Amino acid sequence: MPFLLRVSLPDVPGSLGRVASAIGEAGGDIEAIEIVDKGSDGRAVDDVLLEISPGAMPDSVVSACNAIDGVEVLWINRYAAGGNLFLDLEVVEELTAQPSHAIDRVLDLLPITFRVDWASRIAPDGTVVRATDAAPRTLGWIGLDRPSRLEGVDDVTLLCAAPIDGDVIVLGRRGGPDFLDSELARLGHLLGLAQTISRV
Repeated sequence: MPFLLRVSLPDVPGSLGRVASAIGEAGGDIEAIEIVDKGSDGRAVDDVLLEISPGAMPDSVVSACNAIDGVEVLWINRYAAGGNLFLDLEVVEELTAQPSHAIDRVLDLLPITFRVDWASRIAPDGTVVRATDAAPRTLGWIGLDRPSRLEGVDDVTLLCAAPIDGDVIVLGRRGGPDFLDSELARLGHLLGLAQTISRV
């Protein structure tokens, strides 16, 4: 079963290599790595998709990473989507394949791209225009002029949202990790690209 590990580490040469070595020694096999955020504080946040060997435990991988000076595991969980991380450029490629459906298609791809449980497009009257399978059907209108974090619908679901064509797209992530500023910026850019592509 694949796991997704989010780790904060010093943004210096060799840090990621030390993390990769620790994961391997603890029984993890790295499938893909994506840089999620590079802060001005000299730190980076990476998402690591990994398989854990039979008999190895996710806790061992977490402990091995946390034992490295300056490294902190922010979150680990099973990653049901499996496969590779879905990169933003792949989303743009999908959107340009059928420009007239770009806005609907971007909503379908957001759960994979941002590793969230669901996505929902809500009209100003509160109607759910389109939603992925796990999305709640009653979120109500959320007026926004830029990508933002929102209060969760329950104690374990984290939300963020961004405007698109007069509507709002909301993403829900159960159990973490928190939405980073870089993820909000990416969401805004991808939705802006979807709008532009849909008008071509």
